[in-house]
Amino acid sequence: MLTVDFSRFPLAPGDRVLDLGCGAGRHAFECYRRGAHVVALDQNGEEIREVAKWFAAMKEAGEAPAGATATAMEGDALALPFPDESFDVVIISEVMEHIPDDKGVLAEMVRVLKPGGRIAITVPRYGPEKVCWALSDAYHEVEGGHIRIYKADELLAKIREAGLRPYGTHHAHALHSPYWWLKCAFGVDNDKALPVRAYHKLLVWDIMKKPLATRVAEQALNPLIGKSFVAYATKPHLPKLAETDGAAAK
Repeated sequence: MLTVDFSRFPLAPGDRVLDLGCGAGRHAFECYRRGAHVVALDQNGEEIREVAKWFAAMKEAGEAPAGATATAMEGDALALPFPDESFDVVIISEVMEHIPDDKGVLAEMVRVLKPGGRIAITVPRYGPEKVCWALSDAYHEVEGGHIRIYKADELLAKIREAGLRPYGTHHAHALHSPYWWLKCAFGVDNDKALPVRAYHKLLVWDIMKKPLATRVAEQALNPLIGKSFVAYATKPHLPKLAETDGAAAK
């Protein structure tokens, strides 16, 4: 289940991609399938080991084109172990709402991104997330849980302040919002409640079968109750004048 829409976020074979806070690796796997040189980074060592196993399995099964590479590694989003301008593409999906110093994370992403490179950022959407917080304290008051809810304008302002240029936004996963509202209402750890179990079966069916009815429904509902807000941005090239001035100063 991808949150980033690769029709709006073009990826070319050979692009160097950083999936920051990769979690279980869903976006990293898709980038690998598309022929990129992928680095999946997360602070959770257990998840990184699983991602590494899946990368190896994909290579063995021939799921990635020749020339594509994939690496899984532990790391700190606030101190990325890469030189400046290392990546063509950076993806950070459902991560920034967990990190107190979100401006620091943005600064690190901008540092390692090449001029002209692209960033995709996804966070929980304000409206559906507010409902979850209102229904359940346990939903967010856990170690490593969500510490903030972004309004779209707030996130876009931070993206611009970091020196990036947003070029598109959308919402995703509308069918998942009611599931989380049910989870929050019946207890986030209570998977036995009938409404929760029934809705979970619907989501699994949707993910596995991708029936036209649910695809059309989600597309229609995304602008209203999409669970995630997705923003795309580019890192501007240094103006020619500034480059000349910098060279002269040396």
